[in-house]
Amino acid sequence: MKGSEMEKTHLMLEKKLQEGYLAMPNQKLDVLDILKAAPTIFSKNFNFIIFILFISLPLFFFMVYYEIFLQRTLSNILDQSYIHDLQYHPWSGVTSEVTTELRTTFSHQLVQLGFLYLVPFHLLELCTMIVTVDLASKIYAEDRPILTLKGMLYKQIYGARIRVLEGTFGVRAMALSARFNRGSERRGLLLMAVFFVWGLGLRLPCLYFGCYEGEIMGIVAQVGLYCLGNVLKWVVCMLYFYDCKKQTLEKKVDVEAGREIKVVDV
Repeated sequence: MKGSEMEKTHLMLEKKLQEGYLAMPNQKLDVLDILKAAPTIFSKNFNFIIFILFISLPLFFFMVYYEIFLQRTLSNILDQSYIHDLQYHPWSGVTSEVTTELRTTFSHQLVQLGFLYLVPFHLLELCTMIVTVDLASKIYAEDRPILTLKGMLYKQIYGARIRVLEGTFGVRAMALSARFNRGSERRGLLLMAVFFVWGLGLRLPCLYFGCYEGEIMGIVAQVGLYCLGNVLKWVVCMLYFYDCKKQTLEKKVDVEAGREIKVVDV
């Protein structure tokens, strides 16, 4: 039953792509078109907004802790670099001792930051990504707000397991990704650059104004906007994927039409 539901969604997406091809043949969405289309997914279903906010809470709280830790570490490194001469001088035993002490202290903190970024952060982001893309693709396929909070919770529990057991992954998934993305690499890089600049633009002002000290409302606002952009990023990726798939479908239809014409001519 679960597999048939996933197949039904897949068939609806294929039908939507074919309808889009017939309505607007050979029309490729540019970067701005995709960015403009992403918020419409949220506007179609208010329950989707509530559910995604709830799902993003673990990532939000972790990011608040991580950003405070990261920005304090970076600030301490910059302060100590300004106070002490970190360059090694053979004739200065004091500077050498300070340098060794600082390297030992900050190396431990940098290792902790690396672990937090590679393991908990990516796991939480992966969970958010799976749920966001899965629900957004269903809303996009059915083009109407039918998902309730109960339905979303049910799909969150079973959706990932079904996709792992019956979906495409591994080498085949990478091959399909490369195939669909062929000819659209520049669009993909520009879309990812937009969200990279978004995250960097939120972090640098907080680091400059010292939002990590005392009251952390600045960090909370930064992380909240980051999580909002993060959810929007996965919806954009979903739209980008289906637009690339639509372009691949168009090429396939054009090739088959060309073959039919040749057969008739013969």
